[in-house]
Amino acid sequence: MSYLRFEKAVMTNLEESLRRELLRTNRSGAYSSSTLVDCNTRKYHGLLVVPVPEIDDDNHVLLSSLDCTVVQHGAEFNLGLHKYQGNNYSPKGHKYIREFDASLVPTTIYRVGGVVLKKEAIFQAYEDRILIRYTLEEAHSATTLRFRPFLAFRSVRSFTHENSVASRDYQTIDNGIKTCMYQGYPELFMQFSKKNEFIFQPDWYRGIEYPKEQERGYASNEDLYVPGYFEVAIKKGESVIFSASTSGIKSNQLKGLFQKEMDVRVPRDNFYHCLVTAAHQFHNREADDTRYLLAGYPWFKCRARDTFIALPGLTLAIDEQDYFEFVMETAEKGLREFMEGKPLSVKIYEMDMPDVPLWCVWSIQQYAKYVGREEAFKRYGKLLQDIVVFIEKGEHPNLRLDDNGLLYANGRDRAITWMNSTANGRPVVPRSGYIVEFNALWYNAVKFCASMAADTNDQKSVEHLEALAAKTKQSFVDTFVNEYGYLLDYVDGNMMDWSVRPNMIFAVALDYSPLSQEQMKSVVDICTRELLTPKGLRSLSPKSGGYNPMYVGPQAQRDYAYHQGTAWPWLGGFYMEACLKLYKRTRLSFVERQMVGYEDEIDYHAIGTISELFDGNPPFHGRGAMSFAMNVAEILRTMKLLEKYSYQK
Repeated sequence: MSYLRFEKAVMTNLEESLRRELLRTNRSGAYSSSTLVDCNTRKYHGLLVVPVPEIDDDNHVLLSSLDCTVVQHGAEFNLGLHKYQGNNYSPKGHKYIREFDASLVPTTIYRVGGVVLKKEAIFQAYEDRILIRYTLEEAHSATTLRFRPFLAFRSVRSFTHENSVASRDYQTIDNGIKTCMYQGYPELFMQFSKKNEFIFQPDWYRGIEYPKEQERGYASNEDLYVPGYFEVAIKKGESVIFSASTSGIKSNQLKGLFQKEMDVRVPRDNFYHCLVTAAHQFHNREADDTRYLLAGYPWFKCRARDTFIALPGLTLAIDEQDYFEFVMETAEKGLREFMEGKPLSVKIYEMDMPDVPLWCVWSIQQYAKYVGREEAFKRYGKLLQDIVVFIEKGEHPNLRLDDNGLLYANGRDRAITWMNSTANGRPVVPRSGYIVEFNALWYNAVKFCASMAADTNDQKSVEHLEALAAKTKQSFVDTFVNEYGYLLDYVDGNMMDWSVRPNMIFAVALDYSPLSQEQMKSVVDICTRELLTPKGLRSLSPKSGGYNPMYVGPQAQRDYAYHQGTAWPWLGGFYMEACLKLYKRTRLSFVERQMVGYEDEIDYHAIGTISELFDGNPPFHGRGAMSFAMNVAEILRTMKLLEKYSYQK
């Protein structure tokens, strides 16, 4: 049985099928996404969604969807599905679906009377092109396929509505047409592998509704432009390929191109292979050959903190050292430009966050474990030294090293940690002062750099760094450890945050901890009792004030819930690393059971990947972005750790 296969009962039940989303990407940041039944439920959904740098830094929906109609003996059976205002669905083509399989490529089987039609979709890896192959597997009489494209030509953050400005012009090209609705946009090329007839019949389909946007308290209606329709005669056993792209192609190349793309696809036949495929979806290569990791889909760009946290899991954990080095080359360039006060030449956001250099050190530390310390020092030793000097000299605009060895950062007016939600322009969780994970990362960074200096017999650096680490360790314990056995989340003068939050887990999970064995066990015990869920660690304990575990409702309501009890799988990765570090093989079965909670998500929300966050209370629904890099990365890294500890005696 296929790993990602769905029967008719699931596909025809819209309550089940509409909550399951599909994501196909390429290396330029373009993507194709919808639900299993091809009914768009987000404004971010679309059959061809591409970056248009000439307009802005956002993605843009060019082709929203493509309705296919089977025509036999004059009777029409439309396989499309759209939601309109008033909870009306039309034309209800999902009722013809017999099964869906996403193990290799998304494949839908339709049955209309004696007609069996198979649809397979692929997003080309290095071009902004969606390819869909339609194969007529059964038919007892002459059959025609009619294709009606729904065009949007708008940003993923906005909507389009009927207007007189949109161009209706089109040009006939090789087995298709090209058109462009608005000036500044690229042309959309729609072509088939077989000769067809295009019937120009321009119209606007009004009042299409996106329920996911409704749930989030946003506007949710738009009109889509349909320029007409294509008609293609098809025989039993024959395949016809549709291509939508920002560039033209010779139609006789489409069949070969589709098969070439199929041949390099890795089957998603288990949990691990699903995550590997998901990891590759975050790869982003710009025209100048710089490499990035996108923080998530569908709305995240490349962010500095996310890059350094996700990088080891998305590359080293799946034995892809080369991509680690490609991304680190780009990220190092950006980090150095920031440290030298130069404008950034790379497309990485939030490089000025105070913990970014610390996460960079952690990422290199993971690289050293993978390739060996000597190779790591040769490649990144100078960067490590420069980061420590940068911080020690107080050159970061919002990171101060105090005499007690602790780092101080001001987060009262601007969110500066991963808990970055804001409301009315202010941080919802104003973490400021001595922040627990900043200082755990700092202690780990100093100790790691000291050990690397020892490898090169740099005794002067070793003595300096070890003395600094000793001071930091003592101050960390004095500042954060409380009488209840857990760590304060942040301390700012007389202000101490006693909330039980997951940020203390880093002080245990990192290779170098300022805590004693007993203190580490106490922290893990508290996290287990109050924060652990099947989907990772909660961002706040149910026993703490302000607990708000359900990430639902309009934007303001979700902002207040974002880090007040929701569960995050990437935090669960560090928690499980802490468990294995402390208890070794005795916790293997426990960690394996935790992994089951993540595998349950593979076929439930965004197929084959992990959502951004989850409700902190049962049934722990997935929320937010459909695919989140740090979550995928930390689950993969945990799987690698499990493998390591399983082989240890």
